[in-house]
Amino acid sequence: MSPQIVILAAGLGSRLGRSLPKPLTELSDGRSIMQQQHDNVHAAFGPGARILTVVGYRAETIVDAFPDADYVYNERYDQTNTSKSLLRALAQTGKGGVLWMNGDVVFDPRILGRALPLIERDQSFVTVNTAKVSDEEVKYTVGPDGFIKELSKTVVGGIGEAVGINFVSGRDKKSFQRQLARVGDQDYFERGLELAIAEDGLRLEPMDISDLYAVEVDFAEDLERANLFV
Repeated sequence: MSPQIVILAAGLGSRLGRSLPKPLTELSDGRSIMQQQHDNVHAAFGPGARILTVVGYRAETIVDAFPDADYVYNERYDQTNTSKSLLRALAQTGKGGVLWMNGDVVFDPRILGRALPLIERDQSFVTVNTAKVSDEEVKYTVGPDGFIKELSKTVVGGIGEAVGINFVSGRDKKSFQRQLARVGDQDYFERGLELAIAEDGLRLEPMDISDLYAVEVDFAEDLERANLFV
């Protein structure tokens, strides 16, 4: 059974310097970043898996490219960050867990296969890469129980990076939504997860995919790196 799937694709993506939304950036194999994501989702969960995409900047270009997907519009895309885009999407999902990803992640399709046991157990998780820890990326630490304790770009002593593919269980979703509503407009969704951990006891598992590729395409050099894999 497929989880509810969300792609966050509302942002301007100005750092890459393209006129189209970043998820429509073409890869070396001829697909767009978002097409690669759709292909990975359908390979893991079947051709009937439904994808809800949050759009904003030049929304019509994404809708035209993927007319069979479902959409929610963030009209404040230029004033808000991923916390508020994800909050809008979660409000359109049912009671079950939600798998979501940033719209600029190019990733190995085997990642979703690895995630299946956690999704089937309804265990909230964040995919992580322990091979490198860059200052500008979202980093994390874990507590004595092995679950994530801190998750942000300002984490000191991070043991790895968050990759941008995540799952919130059906039982954790309401508290996560409540925390996303509390955070600032410019906060990333990771701030909502941190608050849910600290205040609601959210047990968020780090799923290590260091042996598989996953590249968030922010800059031209990221795109070059992603193209080495596809």
